[in-house]
Amino acid sequence: MATPTVTFGCSINQIAPKNIAEFAQRAEALGYDRLAMGEHVQDGNPPIPRHLSLPVLAAAAAATKRIRVMTGIVIAPLYHPVMLAKLVATVDHISNGRFDFGIGISGQRGTRIEYDILNVPVETRGKRANEMLPLMRRLWTEEHVTHKGEIFQIEDATLLPHPIQAGGPPIWIAGRSDAAMLRAGTLGDGWYPYLFTVRRLRESNDIVRKHVEAAGRDLGKFHFGVAQPTSIADDPKEALAVAVQNLGKYATAQRSAEDVAKGLCLTGTIQDVVKGIQDRIDAGVQHIMMGFLGKDEQDTYRQMELAAKEILPHFR
Repeated sequence: MATPTVTFGCSINQIAPKNIAEFAQRAEALGYDRLAMGEHVQDGNPPIPRHLSLPVLAAAAAATKRIRVMTGIVIAPLYHPVMLAKLVATVDHISNGRFDFGIGISGQRGTRIEYDILNVPVETRGKRANEMLPLMRRLWTEEHVTHKGEIFQIEDATLLPHPIQAGGPPIWIAGRSDAAMLRAGTLGDGWYPYLFTVRRLRESNDIVRKHVEAAGRDLGKFHFGVAQPTSIADDPKEALAVAVQNLGKYATAQRSAEDVAKGLCLTGTIQDVVKGIQDRIDAGVQHIMMGFLGKDEQDTYRQMELAAKEILPHFR
């Protein structure tokens, strides 16, 4: 079952900022390849408390030497492209070139409010992302950049120093829509979906692959990842219950919280999770970022260590 090309990361979303350095060092010592973190400016109303990913990942990068750090994801249209390009370049330097730049436009329920409070028209978010990405690559590689686009007007911008990674950090595109898949295949370096069934993962990977090839881009350098909620326990029922508790908000009239957890999460025993990972690899996934659904922070540590010692060796 060894698959040397597969990499594994873990999410730090559930870790308190004061513990980020310790968590990052433990993840690195356990052999994880990446640390990923998402973000919201205001997640709903009343809001769920969230932190921004770039400052937190800078702290994680400064505390480590090998493991890559990844925004999973930055909501790119909420930023001005010049400021975002500068922030990304800064984190790339702090990490010494270990940064992967995951972006999305936040299409899930209840997130319109963060566009409203920042006075960014939500209906322009796709256009903004499509205009920002090529512009940011220019800002990472050129001097005296002038851009006159549909949304952004920039005159003589030079952002030094440029990122350590030539051309800038790899850009991984998250999303669920056809537009997101097209954006990934034509403007990104990777596809990074979240809350997908194995069937949908396979279908989306095939669609993105076709977009990459149609654009004449190098498919061999493209990254196929997934942000994967994970709940591991000796008792499969206990693991499923934790997943249900965490993902119940995605239930619908047609689909119960338990159905959502079963379809979208890795849950169960070590053997169950090994099989679930293999199913996703068979669907074309190369990079798996595990978001451990812990009952508390210590339970997150427990699962992270258990996966590193008992699950990851099956694929290395």
